[in-house]
Amino acid sequence: MKYLPDRIGLYIHIPFCEKKCRYCNFYSAFISERVYKDYFKALLREISSWGEQTKSAVDTVYLGGGTPSLLRDDIIPLMSAVKESFNVLPEAEITAECNPNLDLNFLSLARKAGVNRLSFGVQSGNDGMLKTLGRTHTASDAKAAIKAAREAGFDNISCDLMIALPHSSSVTVTEDVNFICGLSPEHISAYILKIEENTAFYKAKDTLDLPDDDEAANQYLIVCRELEKRGYEHYEISNFALKGRQSRHNLKYWMCEEYLGIGPSAHSFLNGKRFYYKNDIKAFINGEPAVFDSLGGDKAERIMLGLRLSGGVRLSEFKEDITDKADKFIKAGLVKISDGRLSLTNEGMLVSNSIIAEFIL
Repeated sequence: MKYLPDRIGLYIHIPFCEKKCRYCNFYSAFISERVYKDYFKALLREISSWGEQTKSAVDTVYLGGGTPSLLRDDIIPLMSAVKESFNVLPEAEITAECNPNLDLNFLSLARKAGVNRLSFGVQSGNDGMLKTLGRTHTASDAKAAIKAAREAGFDNISCDLMIALPHSSSVTVTEDVNFICGLSPEHISAYILKIEENTAFYKAKDTLDLPDDDEAANQYLIVCRELEKRGYEHYEISNFALKGRQSRHNLKYWMCEEYLGIGPSAHSFLNGKRFYYKNDIKAFINGEPAVFDSLGGDKAERIMLGLRLSGGVRLSEFKEDITDKADKFIKAGLVKISDGRLSLTNEGMLVSNSIIAEFIL
């Protein structure tokens, strides 16, 4: 079957970690030399196979994980395989996720491979909090990594920030915002901690001193306010960027554009179909194909995803006049209508799921 959208994004999953963070429920595996070699071989096989089927231009590439910086010098043959198999445009945004305590040699290798954007999992500037989260880096590691990335020539850097953490408050979240901004990234992703099943935090959930919903909301609004004051546009529920530095790859997800994901747990949306690889590294190595999930891209889905963005969606996208339905949310300060578009306010983004459900049901 041939997939022929004009342009697609390409996601490649690197599932290996040296240690599982206490909050993380993303698919990952502990790195071992044998499994790593088998996986890397299988990854190159799948890249070549999909390249033969997919004639679309690729304008974004995202190496996610797991811990892509564990690729070390293998990032060069990996990206060579991507460029040999796909029509990667010269202006493509190519992102690699990194741990802040990475081997700094990876940065020059990534540049050589064509990576032009880095995403660092900083999470907090407090060493005690980082230890609580199960992170393997310190605040000093984060500073050193960003400094080294700049010296290696990277001018597009994103940093992750986590909020509503155990023992956190408006004071600690403000300190973390100040720390992240002190690193001067072009992009910041701010996530409210969620206690997910199959994580160490879930097992210990009854012992965690977590902020209540009101305090979590307060911390989120502090982050929105402080980042916007510093010139970061709040362009998506969890994402902020300096002008022109939005994540082009992630925007594909929210704008219902097409993308291909390769690797265990990776999802794709091509030709109106959604499919995924199982969360099983052995199955991927053994060549099990991706599994069909559902059709995608209908109007309800476009509304659901579009309302995550600060620009919202055009009123014409809705199947009926929804201004009456929106009125109660407008009065509550959760929704706004401007220039024929409906969008969520910062406060509305906190309860986005319930608002969106009312608009698409």
